[in-house]
Amino acid sequence: MPWDLIPLNSGYSIPSLAYGTGTLGSGQWPIDQLTQAFDTGFYHIDTAQLYRNEAEVGITIGQLGLERSDVFITTKFSGLNGLDIPTSIRNSLEYLNTSYVDLYLIHNPDLAVPDIPTVWAQMEKVQEEGLARSIGVSNFNEKQLEILLSSAKIKPAANQIYLQPYNYQQQLPTLEYAAKYDIVIEAYSALTPVTGEPGGPVDAPLNEIATRLGATTDQILLAWIKAKGAVVVTARLLSYLSAGDLELSAEDVKAIDTAGAIGEKRIIVRHGLRKLGVGVVFGILILAACSCFKGRNKRSNVA
Repeated sequence: MPWDLIPLNSGYSIPSLAYGTGTLGSGQWPIDQLTQAFDTGFYHIDTAQLYRNEAEVGITIGQLGLERSDVFITTKFSGLNGLDIPTSIRNSLEYLNTSYVDLYLIHNPDLAVPDIPTVWAQMEKVQEEGLARSIGVSNFNEKQLEILLSSAKIKPAANQIYLQPYNYQQQLPTLEYAAKYDIVIEAYSALTPVTGEPGGPVDAPLNEIATRLGATTDQILLAWIKAKGAVVVTARLLSYLSAGDLELSAEDVKAIDTAGAIGEKRIIVRHGLRKLGVGVVFGILILAACSCFKGRNKRSNVA
């Protein structure tokens, strides 16, 4: 199957592959990359107030003469410069040169000040005023979603989270909670096993499946995200559209899940040892400083 549309609980649908602008910066470079993304076949653009390139997204769409209905735009409230949601959404729309966005997200639960219900009520007003067709969150866990839903009039349509095989087990409660309440998951940094944690247990099933299907390991990871029913957010171009045609078997998905769980435990242990090592070094330095201080006091008393 290709990268199909996924229905949202708002009544709209979201393209299951998005081009993310989080690493592009501002200026001519993102315009060039966005132009290439549209030429390649992407039509879902994921940006944010924090990325500082909403204007470049608007410029690119205008330069290419694209109809607004041909592009799905996601942007996020990032609390930039201390601006509130009503001000931020209007600034974003001005930068994007559009009267609405397709999806507006709270970038991080830490931005929910004074609390999640209060901030979500502001997001609901954004949708009610027609400034966003759908609203959602990013980086929320299941407990934070539960707090949100306890007072929500409008359910979040999506939750964009960090998702890849090495944190799948950790994110599983959030995935299950979202599925229970018809909240679509969007996944960023899905390529971490090959870009950030190469040489881990996931490499073996990825390489075997990629060889068998005549694909790259990157494409297999995107197909794995697709098999989980999530939207892929990626900054990679070229061959990634064709990853939508890949169909992983249940055995393929299970092999990646199993290897990911093994790798996740190893990563947790490794990070724990690093923290322990830092703590030990810090302790030694404190002891050394204390010994030095005591030595100086003794010498002063003798004098």
